[in-house]
Amino acid sequence: MRRYTFQLLLIPMLSLFWLTASCTHRDVHFRIGVSQCSDDEWRHQMNNEMLREALFYDGVEVDIRTVKDDNAQQIEDIRHFIQEGVDLLVVAPNEAAPITPVVEEAFDRGIPVIVFDRKILSDKYTAYIGADNYELGKAIGNYVANMLHGRGNIVEIAGLTGSTSAMDRHQGFVSAISPYPGIQLLAREDAGWLRSEAGERMDTLLKRFPEIDVVYAQNDRMAAGAYAVAKQQGRAEEMRFIGTDALPGEGYGVEQVLNGQLDATFIYPTGGDRVIQIAMDILNKHDYPRETVLGTSVVDATNAQIMQMQTSHIATLDEKIETMNGKMSQFFDRYATQQVVLYGSLLVLLLVVGLLVAVYLSLRTKNRLNRKLSRQKEKLEEQKLQLTQQKEQLIQQKEQLEQLSRELEEATHAKLVFFTNVSHDFRTPLTLIADPVNQLLADKSLGERPHQLLELMKKNVNILLRLVNQILDFRKVENGRMELHLEPFDLLSSFRGWNDSFRMALLKKHISFFFEATPDMDFRMMADGEKMERIYFNLLSNAVKYTPENGKIMVRLEAEATNFRFSVFNSGSHISPKEVDAIFERFYQIDGHQAGTGIGLALVRAFVEMHGGQITAHSDEKGATFTVLFPAQSVSQYHPTVVTLPSEEAEVSTTLVETDFPMGEEETRDADRPAVLVIDDNADIRNYVKTLLAEEYHVLDAPEAATGIRLAMKYVPDVIVSDVMMPGMDGVECCRRLKTELQTCHVPVILLTACSLDEQRIQGYNGGADSYISKPFNSQLLLSRIRNLIDSRRQLRQFFGDNQTLAKENICDIDKDFVSRFKSLVEEKMRDPELNVEDLGKDMGLSRVQLYRKLKSLTNYAPNELLRQARLKKATSLLASSEMTVAEIAYEVGFSSPSYFTKCYKEQFGESPTDFLKRKNL
Repeated sequence: MRRYTFQLLLIPMLSLFWLTASCTHRDVHFRIGVSQCSDDEWRHQMNNEMLREALFYDGVEVDIRTVKDDNAQQIEDIRHFIQEGVDLLVVAPNEAAPITPVVEEAFDRGIPVIVFDRKILSDKYTAYIGADNYELGKAIGNYVANMLHGRGNIVEIAGLTGSTSAMDRHQGFVSAISPYPGIQLLAREDAGWLRSEAGERMDTLLKRFPEIDVVYAQNDRMAAGAYAVAKQQGRAEEMRFIGTDALPGEGYGVEQVLNGQLDATFIYPTGGDRVIQIAMDILNKHDYPRETVLGTSVVDATNAQIMQMQTSHIATLDEKIETMNGKMSQFFDRYATQQVVLYGSLLVLLLVVGLLVAVYLSLRTKNRLNRKLSRQKEKLEEQKLQLTQQKEQLIQQKEQLEQLSRELEEATHAKLVFFTNVSHDFRTPLTLIADPVNQLLADKSLGERPHQLLELMKKNVNILLRLVNQILDFRKVENGRMELHLEPFDLLSSFRGWNDSFRMALLKKHISFFFEATPDMDFRMMADGEKMERIYFNLLSNAVKYTPENGKIMVRLEAEATNFRFSVFNSGSHISPKEVDAIFERFYQIDGHQAGTGIGLALVRAFVEMHGGQITAHSDEKGATFTVLFPAQSVSQYHPTVVTLPSEEAEVSTTLVETDFPMGEEETRDADRPAVLVIDDNADIRNYVKTLLAEEYHVLDAPEAATGIRLAMKYVPDVIVSDVMMPGMDGVECCRRLKTELQTCHVPVILLTACSLDEQRIQGYNGGADSYISKPFNSQLLLSRIRNLIDSRRQLRQFFGDNQTLAKENICDIDKDFVSRFKSLVEEKMRDPELNVEDLGKDMGLSRVQLYRKLKSLTNYAPNELLRQARLKKATSLLASSEMTVAEIAYEVGFSSPSYFTKCYKEQFGESPTDFLKRKNL
């Protein structure tokens, strides 16, 4: 009764607490973590937009952390959000390469990730929001080209080199002005998005270039810094300034246009409200776009006044919204307080009533319980006496069981030790028998009958060795020291091969043997081949042993949704239900079958469970069936691939171990053989094509388009062979993306298709495909087409040797522009003896390794080799046309010392520079 009384009192109290809490606290349903890469006015506006938009959603908390262009601090902030368990993560990466791994970590942990403004070097994100920086740079380039009427000098002040937005804006800008030969991009300087840095860079540019028509800055802050320096030096009036961002407010882009500091600025939308909208769609499981590209527009003197008025009006409305939100919060707080008071009063009243009822019920039941307790007390005394007697009996039984358990454990241990010792003793004489037998079998003069007898001896020696190893393995399993060595394993081919080992035993007992496997199925899995063999041999040996004369054995191999199942049935042997439950226990032997050690099936079960599977037995009047289930593990993620890049003198000599993108059976890339990338979702097709190409080419393979693109950009193959119909991204789209990437635009693409429609072929050729081959395809046709495409691509490699013009070569415009820019860059900077591949790559917008692979693929030369050749050609020209000394020429073309110049010159032309001058003066 006391329990019921307590419950009556507790319920109103808990209700009061719950109502009070629910009325005074606003629950947080979703936490959104925001990691900003820098602290500037553009990001301040975006942060305000996100916070303001979050007010329209109930129970949303936005936590914003900002760093000042610090990769390490941003990584720490993102890890903080991961540890805090935010529901969604929003990231603006400072630089793509350092931030990509921690964003992938958050994505792999199941946290939705929205990447905005700048991208990462991976597709492991939930959604992307931001302007298309390439198209933005292209729009600015077109605007500048129209402004200059196709003729003029430009300098570019760029943002942080490692950020994708800076690279994309630069590439888009260059692509827009490239068609105008009269427009020259004099220089591109990295100012890290900062006004002060831009001023320093502008000061340098003004000293270097006397004539500058346009200054293009990748944000308004850098444009303002450049303008201030130009004005200070009295040159601001002779040039035009173009910025990016077009932020409203005092001192920002729109006002700079109005006061004449900037001639124009381009809107780079913040999109903070759109970020929160898509975040809520993701959290509420609604449909959302994975890629959201924000538009842009120019702001110049024609529309800057209107835009400033509009933004001022919007800012006024935003302030009113925030004011209204504050008043509503006060109203709800007041309302919640009144509710608490009302509900509290009602609950106090209920509590008083409940107490009165509880007191009455307690008094009523107290007398009744006292009477029952008196009767139960007498019964308990009797039960206590009985329990005391039973306790004494149980103690005696427990002592007996403990004694038996100790004796059984000692006997089991002694048995295992005996078996282990005997097994070790057997191995030496068995080895001494097996080796001479093998030597005798190798004697070709041996007669047929002795050969048969030796084969019989070898077979039985192997059986004895298998039994010995089985005992030793069982001991390892018992001690927990058995190791599992996983590798790709084909169940079907292995089972068929092992079946031959039982042919003689089956014929001897006239047993009918049937082996069935699900047709057209891939039965490969990750397994320990040796232990799989022990499993199969044990089960099939038992089946042969217990099957009577003229009996039947059937083995079935089937593929299920997530498992591989194989079963072994043998007729004529019946196992009782009691024995079926105990058949896998160690040393257990079926009644009436005393042959064997009793550890075979126990070892089988241990091996099966080590593979994550399970084994069961079933028996009826027809016979016994043993069934094994293995998880169908994929082998595609197994092979680590070691790729050795060709050395670039002392610059590229690193061995890369790639585990993200498995490359099949290949382990080391042969630099002397062309590389072919095969992209196909059908493993059999990939393996077949690899078999065709393996003898002549280095073959990489990918199971789908996204992985194929990453492999292509990483390894830059000579030819890509891709299927058209693939899940996710199809082959046509894959080809289009490869042809728009600087690293892979020159690589020929062959599309394989089972469709003969002209419309699909047109789409493929429009996407940049170099050839189409229909399925089923002729292997000679495929090999011939690959050879022809590789030969045709070698034309470009003559460019640096015979001065052929790029217009004559069958290459894309991107590659023409790339090689021309590289040649011009080398000619411009070759005098600098400190010039290296890192500097060249930075000026070309590529990393050192990417520049090496690109040039190696296009010209068959490393960047250092091309630089050295250009210097030697320039030196040859100076030797022939000038009166300079050898030392002067060596320093003029960028060699660090005349002796090294003489050595390189002689290696290249077969004579020293001095010898050349002597011939010249004859």
